[in-house]
Amino acid sequence: MKIHFQRLSLSSKAMARSSLPLYYFSPRRVSSPSSKSFFFVPATLALISTIFILFYIFTTSTLFTSHHHRHTLYLKQPLGSFPSSPLTQNVPSFSLHNNGFKNGTFDLPKRPPLKAVGGGEDATMSQVTSRPHFGSEGNFVNNLEVFHDGDIFLEDYKEMNNSFKIYVYPVKRNDPFAHALLPVDFEPGGNYASESYFKKALMKSHFITKDPTKADLFFLPFSIARLRHDRRIGTGGIQDFIRDYIFNISQKYPYWNRSGGADHFYVACHSIGRSVMAKARELKLNAIQIVCSSSYFLSGYIAHKDASLPQVWPRTGDPPNLASSKRNKLSFFAGSINSPVREKLLKFWRNDSEIAAHYGRLKTPYADELLSSKFCLHVKGFEVNTARIADSLYYGCVPIIIANYYDLPFADILNWKSFSIVVVTVDIPSLKQILRGITSDEYLSLQRNVLKVRKHFQWHVPPIDFDAFYMVMYELWLRRSSARINFSLDPKKLCK
Repeated sequence: MKIHFQRLSLSSKAMARSSLPLYYFSPRRVSSPSSKSFFFVPATLALISTIFILFYIFTTSTLFTSHHHRHTLYLKQPLGSFPSSPLTQNVPSFSLHNNGFKNGTFDLPKRPPLKAVGGGEDATMSQVTSRPHFGSEGNFVNNLEVFHDGDIFLEDYKEMNNSFKIYVYPVKRNDPFAHALLPVDFEPGGNYASESYFKKALMKSHFITKDPTKADLFFLPFSIARLRHDRRIGTGGIQDFIRDYIFNISQKYPYWNRSGGADHFYVACHSIGRSVMAKARELKLNAIQIVCSSSYFLSGYIAHKDASLPQVWPRTGDPPNLASSKRNKLSFFAGSINSPVREKLLKFWRNDSEIAAHYGRLKTPYADELLSSKFCLHVKGFEVNTARIADSLYYGCVPIIIANYYDLPFADILNWKSFSIVVVTVDIPSLKQILRGITSDEYLSLQRNVLKVRKHFQWHVPPIDFDAFYMVMYELWLRRSSARINFSLDPKKLCK
């Protein structure tokens, strides 16, 4: 028998091996106890895994159920304990239950359900603008809060007020350039007043520390607007001034060199504020730029590192008769024709009866035009920024933003979809169709939210809670380093 098995042909062995799968799946083999366990164990594991996966999806997904939660912020101390005015003052976008709060509890309104977006490819959210685009019917989603997350904002705002510290490089009164490094001693004015308002408010605020070891950020106090009008420097000499200033503080103080300027910031509202850093490469690439001309299409501005400063024409108080103003005009624009975008707007709508597009001197007061229009157009000029957004909000007019690549002010905080409309430049010929497609309810929702957010686009002396100064401070607080550098360390040891 042994001899017989040893002489099996190769074909016989191949046939024997090929018959093995037939044996394992034969009725005799499957009916055996060992084969039953062979199939039962993996089948049971697969079933259990499937059940767990379905349970997880059901309990964590919103596909099957719609949840409505009451958002509550729990604070250890009263909300009005900030160094400035009470936190809850002038915040109409939130509601206080029982005419106040109990045990430090602050309730936010429920988020209403979203409306369906109109068909068409343009109705989807744009990754570039993060704001609504319109389809053929002009429908859009607009039932969202004015804040991205109101409870987180309030909680962070409180922490910012209590802990955020900024060190300002000292300047002597007799310094030859003290006028450009110290805050102005008068009420700021003009188209670029935001720069002066911020520095004036910061230097008198509780955020300032004289101990650099306690600082979260370092402020570079030079004023681009003031340097422009200095005959010793002028527009052409600002680059050299900035380069020399950074060199001097890097030689005199250790703070710049230890971070490469990453925990430093400057503020500028004029458009040249971004370009004058050409000879200070570390400042341009590393430092935080708070600028009005915040276009992320240009290489000099880096969104999320830098931040947008709102361009605000100085005004005081609330406009008269805002509630009783009759808005019998569809839209309004007035300005110089200094860009291809504005040329295109005038080309299509110069003589239209509903879209009032003006250039040159107006025959009626500017404020009256804003008060009598439902929508007010912010159209890109030399730069993406103008004061027209703040003008629109101040007078209760819903802003229509036609400025591609504009990183809008406070975009980290405010939900611009809830109080404005962004129209890309290519859609200017369809502007009237877009505006007519907005229903009365949608317009009223937009305008209500305009009145809620306009406080954030106003400057005050001294500043008050939630005004433009505090909103810019919050943007800076978001950009602070998570780990403060230990300035007591020897720089030579850090290099080892």
